[in-house]
Amino acid sequence: MIVTMNQKPMTFGGKYLGWLRESNDILDSATNLRYRFEQDGYLLIRDLQPVDLVQSARQHLITELSNHDQIDSNFPLLDGVAKTGRRGGFFGGQKEMTQVPAFLNLVESKQIMDFCDHFFGTQSMTYDYKWLRAVAPKGFTGAHYDIVYMGRGTTNVLTCWTPIGDAPLELGPLAILVGSHRFEIIKETYGQMDVDRDKVTGWFSNDPFELIDKYGGQWQTANFRQGDVLLLGMFTMHASLDNTTNRFRLTTDTRYQPANEPVDERWIGDNPIAHYAWQKGKTVSMDQARQQWNV
Repeated sequence: MIVTMNQKPMTFGGKYLGWLRESNDILDSATNLRYRFEQDGYLLIRDLQPVDLVQSARQHLITELSNHDQIDSNFPLLDGVAKTGRRGGFFGGQKEMTQVPAFLNLVESKQIMDFCDHFFGTQSMTYDYKWLRAVAPKGFTGAHYDIVYMGRGTTNVLTCWTPIGDAPLELGPLAILVGSHRFEIIKETYGQMDVDRDKVTGWFSNDPFELIDKYGGQWQTANFRQGDVLLLGMFTMHASLDNTTNRFRLTTDTRYQPANEPVDERWIGDNPIAHYAWQKGKTVSMDQARQQWNV
């Protein structure tokens, strides 16, 4: 099967693309979960979130998109078909989208909080700021580490990527560059960056082949179903496949960490400050930064 990442064709079973490994078989053992996470840089858990919570969140979010003239009314509402020319976008922090029970019940569910308590071996917390994306047809996300966006507290943070509805390959789901959490030269350069402090564009690369040819690893992804979650670390490079459908890909990537460890102040409180300097004023391109880092 052929899929594309930034319009570049990739075939399963070759050098560049494979399937993510599921970890439901070791859910009962925090030790085994932590070991696998250390080895792979991610955990794919099927059916962790209750489907009814996913469906409730989807209903609310697509209704909001429809109210903002983003949804094509010639199709069933919950299909999430994008109106011609509409681009969706990033809706992180928008209270009418993310600070409502239908959404919070999903990203702060007992199931995900219990999992994080279990994984960390202590009480966990989730950031008050919530990330939400409606990726439009032809949409794509470039390769990046999350640490460059939220690295001022502990590095012991999980990103939980949750599809809000089924996310098959053609919808452009997340892909993990397995092995990238061991790319030491990238961790020591790009991985030390702070987008607000350094004002560098955040994506490390838009070329899915470049990193593998130079550093190794393999892109891996899956057909995701509603209820599934994909957890990754701050130094795990990830991107997305292209959305080749006419529908929005609705997903959230929320963060969880031990409650007793330092927290990045940009993402907590009643009105988190979020990014206050990134993409404002003069910005250093990633090409310039990579030349300076020699990576």
